[in-house]
Amino acid sequence: MAEQRKPLDFNDDRGASRSTWIAAGLVVVIVGWMGSGFVLPSETPQPATDDDGGIAPVAVTVTQSTPEPVTLWFQAEGQALPDRDTSIRAEASGDIAEVMHRKGDDVSEGATIARLSAESAEADLTRAREERARAQREFDNASALLERGVATADRVSQARATLAAANASVAQAEQTLDNLDISAPFAGRLETLSLDVGEYVQAGTEVGRIVDNRPLTVSIQVPQQSLRRLDNGQPATVSFITGEEREGTVSFVGTSASSETRTFLTEVEVPNADGAIPAGISAEVRIPTGETQAHFVQPSTVSLDPEGRLGVKTVDADNRVVFHPIEIVRAEIGGIYVTGLPEEARVITVGQGFVNEGEVVAPRPASDDRAEQTAQGG
Repeated sequence: MAEQRKPLDFNDDRGASRSTWIAAGLVVVIVGWMGSGFVLPSETPQPATDDDGGIAPVAVTVTQSTPEPVTLWFQAEGQALPDRDTSIRAEASGDIAEVMHRKGDDVSEGATIARLSAESAEADLTRAREERARAQREFDNASALLERGVATADRVSQARATLAAANASVAQAEQTLDNLDISAPFAGRLETLSLDVGEYVQAGTEVGRIVDNRPLTVSIQVPQQSLRRLDNGQPATVSFITGEEREGTVSFVGTSASSETRTFLTEVEVPNADGAIPAGISAEVRIPTGETQAHFVQPSTVSLDPEGRLGVKTVDADNRVVFHPIEIVRAEIGGIYVTGLPEEARVITVGQGFVNEGEVVAPRPASDDRAEQTAQGG
């Protein structure tokens, strides 16, 4: 008889049951903690109060400011231009016989740059003089015959006209001979010169360009609102892009605005006796236009009022915030000079963004803040 089989029997692990209860407990704790903010409201923080139970004024840092004399400047970017710049043209026709200078040479006024061949001009002058001599004999003969009653007055007039034309031809030939020399119209530097010996040029042909940059003229454009601040003879400081700085003088202030930009051309003459500063480079011009009393403040103290006006907040004698509209008259690397503040002003340097005009504040000098920071650091 087959042996009777026993059913399998499984027992629960006590450790597994314990883990289940622990996990369930953690879930209950977390849910309770997350919901505690809704069930148990937190305490609302109360604003700082003074000894009398009222709201304490906001603490701000102030700096005492007094005005100081400030020189006002007009500043503009410009370009250095030569005092004179013109083309050199041949005044006669002929072959180039000699070239005395080359491009880049410094020449004096009237210096001969090149010379044309004189053969043709001398032949023309000889022929003109012979024609004049013949016309003179004709006129003398006609005048003598008129005195004896043989010639007519018309013949004498015709001979006189022929003589006048011959004199003009001689003068023209002499002038042509003098024009064989191509000369510098003024002292300067030959920027271009395209001449070679044997080359044929015609009268009026441009053969070169001469530039005089002694002195230089720096041209700037002045906006119409600043025009009245400038006048002829004012001193100016010119800083060139090459790093050089020269003192100059306002030599011209325009009276007709450009139709495109509505600005006025103004020129500053800058000495350049050594010719070291080239023409055509960029330059910055600074012209003193007067002096005023202004406060020096940090840009961080400047803010806008609800109307969009630029200003600075100060604290008055009653410790109330006052907003003063300002005008920036000069900017420096470390700050700006402004007008519009009272003679003696306590400027809010820290906390101005958290207070409004009319509020009572608790001002603290900037020196006190620095002393406190030093003490804490020590």
